[in-house]
Amino acid sequence: MFNFLKKKQEVLKAPLSGELVQINDIPDEAFAQKMIGDGIAIKPTNPYLVSPSNGVVVQKFSTNHALGIKTDRGLEILLHMGIDTVELKGEGFEPLIEEGQQVTTGQKLLKIDWDIISEKAPSTISPIIITNMELVESIEVMANKTVETGYDLLSIKIKNN
Repeated sequence: MFNFLKKKQEVLKAPLSGELVQINDIPDEAFAQKMIGDGIAIKPTNPYLVSPSNGVVVQKFSTNHALGIKTDRGLEILLHMGIDTVELKGEGFEPLIEEGQQVTTGQKLLKIDWDIISEKAPSTISPIIITNMELVESIEVMANKTVETGYDLLSIKIKNN
């Protein structure tokens, strides 16, 4: 009867294993100052980026360093591998999906050679950013210092329309 009072919520799973980095500690001003959106970052320890949610790949950058996913609940998530990695022109990134493809939570999206990235880019720290913050009431980080792929990472309350 009072379902309209319930807030919609989405839990995003960790798309990488590694050490958590708070958004304001990301070594890139655009991310750290939340110019693109809000979220968290991971300093990765595994070679695969997996989908944090069920949804569709709405953007696959030609350099394969970043992907945009729109979740089934309408959240738009930017998964950006490393800092200034667009400069690598695709080196170190192997896409496992195509733009427009439906994906499921935990599905492998990219294979990443972090040795190449750490050698040629300023940082391997990888932001996970909600870009359509106008839909978001609140974001709660559900993990502490480290995460494994597939662990609960962010709990997002979605505003009622």
